[in-house]
Amino acid sequence: MTTYSEAIAAAIDIEMEKDPSIIVMGEDIGPQGGVFGTTRGLYDKYGCGRIIDTPISENSFVGAAVGAAMTGLRPIAEIMYIDFITLAADQIINQAAKVRYMYGGKVKVPMVIRTQGGAGKGNAGHHSQSFEVLFCHIPGLKVVMPSTPSDAAGLLMSSIADDNAVIFIEHKLLYNTEGTVSYETIPLGKADIKRTGDHITIVAVSHMVIKALEAAGKLKGQGISCEVIDPMTLSPLDTATIAGSVKKTGNLLIVHESVKAAGTGAYIAAEVENEVFDYLDGPIGILGAKFCPIPYAHPLESEVIPQTEDIIEKVKTILGRNR
Repeated sequence: MTTYSEAIAAAIDIEMEKDPSIIVMGEDIGPQGGVFGTTRGLYDKYGCGRIIDTPISENSFVGAAVGAAMTGLRPIAEIMYIDFITLAADQIINQAAKVRYMYGGKVKVPMVIRTQGGAGKGNAGHHSQSFEVLFCHIPGLKVVMPSTPSDAAGLLMSSIADDNAVIFIEHKLLYNTEGTVSYETIPLGKADIKRTGDHITIVAVSHMVIKALEAAGKLKGQGISCEVIDPMTLSPLDTATIAGSVKKTGNLLIVHESVKAAGTGAYIAAEVENEVFDYLDGPIGILGAKFCPIPYAHPLESEVIPQTEDIIEKVKTILGRNR
């Protein structure tokens, strides 16, 4: 069995071995192997010319990655916590996302920005946020959020090979999860049905896939059959797979860790509503974080972020089982 962090490191290694144009840059990614172990062993194998430890300056090294991508390299820039990605917002939003379009396709920006987000470890408000929906709003960026080690490896390999800027978001609670990894590429923009069901479709994002599957297992014992879909790529979103499921079940619940207000669920609902509206038995349900900074104290953190029991109760409400 391979952990999520090991799968990330191995996927980078596989691609770097095949393609000398791939470089990696970020804070503490060299001899230390990254604070989450996702670049462990790469510095010893490829050296400081391709595994580049950077100063604590996200704006600078992301900008360097954009320039490197424009001139023929395939950089992977690692931002230690997604909370600090805002420091590089101009480089990402106004440069990486727009260069290919504004040059009429004559210049490509084949780069991956790897980062981790999410709560659950008591890291408080500056190290626990979920910003994925910010980047779904930006044309020119692809946004990927895998939930399993095998998905992480396959999607990362595809992201590295893509000729567009990709925001690749890993959840801190997933790094120690284990699974069998095939190291086969997984196409961007394709969702995965993690569990089939008949009564309700649950679209869950990143670590919420784990909680949604737990909820579905418990609900099965109560006679409720849930279909769980992991979008894997949020932008572009695989609306066809989601719509096909909702046409079968007649109900839709979207579960995510970003703040519910203008959050990932609102984005997904807006993307699929035209395809599923006539098939819904009731309103689309959305579970997201409360409108609050992530607290440090674990009981408060758990209260802000959706939990398995919250999913169970929301499913019952949508299906009218709480009456």
